[in-house]
Amino acid sequence: MIDDEGAQLGVMPPQQAMIIAREKSLDLVEVSPTAQPPVCRITDYGRYQYQEQKRTRQAKKSQKTIEIKEIKFRPKVDEHDYNFKKKHVERFLAQGDKVKATIFFRGREMAHPEFGRHILDRLVEDLGDLAIQENVPRMEGNQMHTILSSQTASKKGR
Repeated sequence: MIDDEGAQLGVMPPQQAMIIAREKSLDLVEVSPTAQPPVCRITDYGRYQYQEQKRTRQAKKSQKTIEIKEIKFRPKVDEHDYNFKKKHVERFLAQGDKVKATIFFRGREMAHPEFGRHILDRLVEDLGDLAIQENVPRMEGNQMHTILSSQTASKKGR
């Protein structure tokens, strides 16, 4: 039990705490219900709600959301187009985002998924110092994809 000035009053039954709160014309708020015994505080409930909202807003502001950007290739991609898209992947990884590299197959290209796997393997090899591959390339319908993430971000998470 904590009173309105922040002093600890010790362990007491809930009825006694309610009486003390009513005498001060304040509310009894359960701050930590999972603790043994549960922690309660004598405070104005509206003020308590405002402070909790302020805390959650501050926590939300300080966290970084990681987006997944997607880059699409074709199995017969030209050298210039490949290099152009590779630079986009490098830029996304430098910004801290993850990249989903997708190979889009059409028609008879579906018979040769090894062309798509070769492009994805080449991309991972070219970005060896910048990115790591989170999963092996896999085929889903007419698309083959893999997810790449920045090596610096993965080192921070460990």
